[in-house]
Amino acid sequence: MEFLRFLLRRVLWSLLVLVGLSMVIFIIARAVPGDPARMALGPTATQEQVADLQKKLGLDRPIVQQYGLFIAGLAHGDLGRSLLTERPVNDDIRDTFAATLELVLATIFIAVVFGVPLGVVAAYWKDRWPDNVVRIVAIFSAVTPSFFLALLLQILAGYVLHILPTTGRLPPNFDFAPTHTGLVLIDSLIALRPDAFLEGLRYLLLPAIALAAATMGQMARITRSSMIDVSSQDYIEASRAFGVPEWVRVCKYMLRPSFVPPLTILGLEFASLIGNAFVVELVFAWPGMAAYGIRTILQKDLNAVMGVVMVSGVFFVLVNLVIDLLVGLVDPRVRIRGSRQ
Repeated sequence: MEFLRFLLRRVLWSLLVLVGLSMVIFIIARAVPGDPARMALGPTATQEQVADLQKKLGLDRPIVQQYGLFIAGLAHGDLGRSLLTERPVNDDIRDTFAATLELVLATIFIAVVFGVPLGVVAAYWKDRWPDNVVRIVAIFSAVTPSFFLALLLQILAGYVLHILPTTGRLPPNFDFAPTHTGLVLIDSLIALRPDAFLEGLRYLLLPAIALAAATMGQMARITRSSMIDVSSQDYIEASRAFGVPEWVRVCKYMLRPSFVPPLTILGLEFASLIGNAFVVELVFAWPGMAAYGIRTILQKDLNAVMGVVMVSGVFFVLVNLVIDLLVGLVDPRVRIRGSRQ
């Protein structure tokens, strides 16, 4: 019952955030100087053509009605029509979202698999040389811009060592297309195509590493600080006095409570990952939603921009909702406080 109240409060809060996000992006989109219909048709279009497109897009109606149409479209999963591609925004996002999702999931995987163990090593050997090495690596990873690291990896691995491809998602004219989930690695396993899996992995590695570096550094630093705090608790000293094996003390009594702050940071990092993916996708010619979003912003394709922001917002809210629930499961104190607020 307590967990159900906690879940309902988090779901209601997520819905409020999405409503607020829809209002903010709609107001910003309408406040941008310039007529979207004129920008779509170009300077040579007649006033009648512009007026027809304004009527078609609903731009001739009062602002409140326009927002109502926008919300009604969202409720039916309709994000409008892109002025750039002249296709439904839903179709454009559906064709590109899977590539960005695969990149972000690979980024999170790398950040957790390498960041958490590095934090544990640094905390266990606090103020000794492994700790110093990890802190230098974490700071370097956190402060290096993703676009600079992307270019560096592209030059070293692609053009100097020739060990990994530098652009695209699969080799040109490769006989495979992800059709089930849109994720190359998953669909290649479903289709029993190990060659497609290996090729997809080779193309994914460089952009994922470039995007994961900053998050990995953050995870290592937060895990280190959290484990050092936990190690000073009385029950940790008591477990040492009772002769609990070292690996049990570290993995069971220290790592589990220490994982709450990194887990929370991981949810917040999703927003920055999608934002940083814009640049990384452009550098590696990755056919994702972030690159599509950049093109729509440059062309002031407002329907598409609002669609990309809303989909990113929904994705961010859902991930944070899952993270909140996981934190509530790991730490009962968070669950109790959340159900009473």
